[in-house]
Amino acid sequence: MALFCAMPAADAATVLRKYDYFTLNGRTAADLDRELYRRGPVLQKTGQRHPGMTKMRFESRIKYGSDGKNCRVVDADITVHATVYLPRWKQRRTAQADLAIIWDTLSADIRRHEESHIGIARTAAGDMERAIKGLSWRNDCARLKTDIDGLTAKLMKQHDLKQIQFDRVEAVNFDSRFERLLVFRLKREFAKSP
Repeated sequence: MALFCAMPAADAATVLRKYDYFTLNGRTAADLDRELYRRGPVLQKTGQRHPGMTKMRFESRIKYGSDGKNCRVVDADITVHATVYLPRWKQRRTAQADLAIIWDTLSADIRRHEESHIGIARTAAGDMERAIKGLSWRNDCARLKTDIDGLTAKLMKQHDLKQIQFDRVEAVNFDSRFERLLVFRLKREFAKSP
């Protein structure tokens, strides 16, 4: 166990999260669907509204070192700034029990989905840090910076493709996943009742 604790985390990059909520009003499932469509955040790439969204920005801090002839990377830190947009249902406390359970299941799945996007970004940022730190010496720091910019652009493209692939898999599996989550939550709720 001590050996496990001493090992560095594979995803050492820093993630700074901020949560922003949009309010839904409604008494029925149809009301909530309509509100999600009306009030959900708009994705720039699709122009469509979604039940949740995460905006991310990668910030890099690279330290260079030089021996007078050559330049190398001394340190690289990538910070992911994430703003997560999630729905909040105004009438949740007064809702009928069956609709509340459905909402709680959906709301938790939306949050899990958005947190997964952050996890993908954190892994990508950690990969970027390691790749940048692993660059060999260059003749000058300007050339090294150009190489870092090219490497970062390549890795960001890979990150974007992973995010798109994740969304595709999630969309295909939504119905079966939601049904499974709902059944699990219902079993848990019934187990609590006397």
